Amino acid sequence: MNPDKIKIIFFDIDGTLIDIHSRKISERTRKTLIRLKERNFILCLSTGRSPMTVPRFEGWEPDVYLTFNGSYCYNRQQVIYKNPLSTEDAKRIVKNAASINRPVSAATPEKLAANGRDADLVNYFSLAKLEVEVSDDFDEMIENNEIYQIMSGGLEIEYPAFLQDVKNAKIAAWWDRAVDIIPADSGKGVGIEHVLAYYHLKKEEALAFGDGNNDIDMLQTVGTGVAMANGSEELKAVADDICGHAAEDGVYHYCVEHGLIDRIL
Repeated sequence: MNPDKIKIIFFDIDGTLIDIHSRKISERTRKTLIRLKERNFILCLSTGRSPMTVPRFEGWEPDVYLTFNGSYCYNRQQVIYKNPLSTEDAKRIVKNAASINRPVSAATPEKLAANGRDADLVNYFSLAKLEVEVSDDFDEMIENNEIYQIMSGGLEIEYPAFLQDVKNAKIAAWWDRAVDIIPADSGKGVGIEHVLAYYHLKKEEALAFGDGNNDIDMLQTVGTGVAMANGSEELKAVADDICGHAAEDGVYHYCVEHGLIDRIL
């Protein structure tokens, strides 16, 4: 990687900026984001989270948000790209999940609502310090709103059941007991393509950090894709480089070693 060519950096959140076990960003990683901003890099959060659940980091704000695994991308001025599930597919996914006794949570940019809870869904939300909110108007929400992502507890063996007779959806997963279901023609890579086009940048000018399988297309879309040491083996297989563990300030050390920022004392 040539640090002089990098203009834009994409960061996954959970397992990348935030350690999964401590569930918080370290002071050194937070300061890394501030230092990168001072050096005028365009900084982007790329996450499976919804806009309303993206964490705030003291002293720093991203330039761009890629939420719902890239299905809803925006900056402070405008929505750059959006791609909701069709109402037909959203209703089918909910029905399919019910057939295997899986409650789900559906998301719009402004709201998260569930039709029930199970242990896997509750634990999945708790990783992001969230609670599953069951809504009485869940069916109405599915019928009358743009749904960008449906989340459920789920094992890999259950993936086909979730998508049975669904026309345009796929599973993006970064935890082995839960799924994010998004449009099949979406994903973090697609979101990044739209963001790069918006800023008139080439992929060679982009760097990305991630840890989960939902980051695979993100790392493949940028010029330099970096997997965390705590990342999945599938992600590491496609990464251009591997940095340290999220719990050991892997992003910070990579940025220092490659001349993106100076060492933080």
